[in-house]
Amino acid sequence: MKNYKVILWTHKTLISGEFSVFLRITKDRKVKYISLGISALSEQWNEQFGRYNEKKKKGVLVHPDFVENNAFLNIQEIKAKDVIADFERNKIDWTLNQFEEAFLNRLKQGKVKHFFESQIHKLKETDHIGNALCYQRTLDMLEIFDKKFEKRLFSEIDIKYVRAFDEFLQMPRESVYTSKKGNKRVVQRKGNSSNTRMIHFRTLRAILNQAIETKEASTTTYPFGKGGFEVAKLGEETEKRYLPSEYLVKIKTTCSDKKNNEYARKLFLFSYFCYGMSFVDMAGLTHQNIKRYESGLYITYKRHKTKNSKGAKAINIKLSEELQTLINDLADMKQPVENYLLPIVTIQGLSSEKLYNHLKTRLKKFNMYLENLALEFGINDINLTSYVSRHTMAMSLQNNEVPREVISQILGHKDLKTTNTYLDSFNSNIIDEAVKVL
Repeated sequence: MKNYKVILWTHKTLISGEFSVFLRITKDRKVKYISLGISALSEQWNEQFGRYNEKKKKGVLVHPDFVENNAFLNIQEIKAKDVIADFERNKIDWTLNQFEEAFLNRLKQGKVKHFFESQIHKLKETDHIGNALCYQRTLDMLEIFDKKFEKRLFSEIDIKYVRAFDEFLQMPRESVYTSKKGNKRVVQRKGNSSNTRMIHFRTLRAILNQAIETKEASTTTYPFGKGGFEVAKLGEETEKRYLPSEYLVKIKTTCSDKKNNEYARKLFLFSYFCYGMSFVDMAGLTHQNIKRYESGLYITYKRHKTKNSKGAKAINIKLSEELQTLINDLADMKQPVENYLLPIVTIQGLSSEKLYNHLKTRLKKFNMYLENLALEFGINDINLTSYVSRHTMAMSLQNNEVPREVISQILGHKDLKTTNTYLDSFNSNIIDEAVKVL
């Protein structure tokens, strides 16, 4: 006996004038109806086959998405059949509620948006807030690009779909900004840069790879990889930002009379002497990160960016007298909260997303203080930010002929290729000397 059938529920008319499509499941003369999330006019429906009308007869009214919707209904009937088969295989005398739960669980499987949302939830649960927001931005952009994205299956994300998405990202567009008071205004936006597009496609590629790994997607229509859409080609080389030696000496030796500028100067130097430690890693340091080894005290930590990567190694930084002085001076300027080593986090008891948002605010202020410091010191030909310390440190090592393999280890990179993106092939003074022969 066939226990399921796709029907058009004509007992209630939707606002659009259409009727909802349901899966009707029957067992022991009891019936349950499960909405499939699509609808049709009665004239667009073939009751005999439980499908949308096709373009075969003249005068037959067809739904604009009849091909896509009929394919979707075929899949749902297969899922219903599989659910019942699983119950029978396991000798379960199932109820209609058990069927509904099992079917709806399968209904979500294979849908890209649901998988996106589940991965975002996992990232937030494991305190990968930055990655979660990155995934959310890509999901938001896909929903702007594709009004039917909620229904998309992994099999539909093919090379044609990805190329169309890339074309969309490059186009200027309008977006509506809503203020906290509810006021709306139209904002004109430029097309995304190559690097922004690359971030979106890296995220989409990661989602597809994870779905394939968990058997929710197959490799049949996979749009990336050999012969597919090449994400790496989107990357643009970013401007190299490092301080010339005269500026670095000035920051090392000159104090600021302004408290916030002096705080930024000392924190910048702490980052520089800690091998270009990132702002988020400095913020996360506690007194437990100071370890005693045979050769003395060290600051030991794993980079937040890569700490969960396979084979991630701890970075050990000798706690020099200069670093200890900076720690003491910063603590004198503002007492760190809880057990933090530095006065960056200013509110106690923060964790997860609240801590992430707090650090975003603190980083914004730090960069503002650095900008003011640059104006005070007459550094007007480089944008002084927290990131500059890391690149300046790497270039200082290269200028002193430290091998790149050693620089790579100091930076905590997995391979030399990543290090090379930080450093120019030749110093500008070498090039200046070379062209004198012209």
